[in-house]
Amino acid sequence: MASSKKPSNKAVKRPRHTVHAKPSKKAVVKKPASKRAAAAPSNGASMEGRKAPAFTLPDREGSMVSLSELTRSGNLVLYFYPKDMTPGCTTEACSFRDNLGAIRALGAQVVGISGDSEASHQKFTDKYELNFPLLADKDNKIGKAYGVYKMKSLYGRQFMGIERTTYVIDRAGVIRKVFPKVKVNGHTDQVVEALKALG
Repeated sequence: MASSKKPSNKAVKRPRHTVHAKPSKKAVVKKPASKRAAAAPSNGASMEGRKAPAFTLPDREGSMVSLSELTRSGNLVLYFYPKDMTPGCTTEACSFRDNLGAIRALGAQVVGISGDSEASHQKFTDKYELNFPLLADKDNKIGKAYGVYKMKSLYGRQFMGIERTTYVIDRAGVIRKVFPKVKVNGHTDQVVEALKALG
């Protein structure tokens, strides 16, 4: 009589399934440094060593003044400021006025630029007896070219305006020194030192 085989109690080995790791979050591909730099918005501080953007703007009397004319006679202190008659801008302008002799002795001249009109510049000049030109950049085109017209914030309010910045430009029209986010107290002394360094 044939004996029947008892069923085996051994567990049947099942093929192992490969456990796949959960897909990771999509990796962020970083752009090469050169491309990141190219995409970055221009700003005034990054302009040292570069040719100053050309301009021709009216002064307080409506006469047109160009960068090439200004640098033809020597080095140039070109400063951008937010607005005529405001406290910080008045302090800065009066400091340049009072130290213009020392700046001229170093072979340079001073020119201010803001988005105010020629008439506003005339009033500002007359009231504080300013002895250097103020140019009217009414559409802020030149401010944008120099990277100083940007988004600002004051008391929680955001608005577009001029970031107080000074450029020291040599006779060849090259920006040799940039003073971004200028603090008006002591700033003229910094400018004089920069001019001395030019030789």
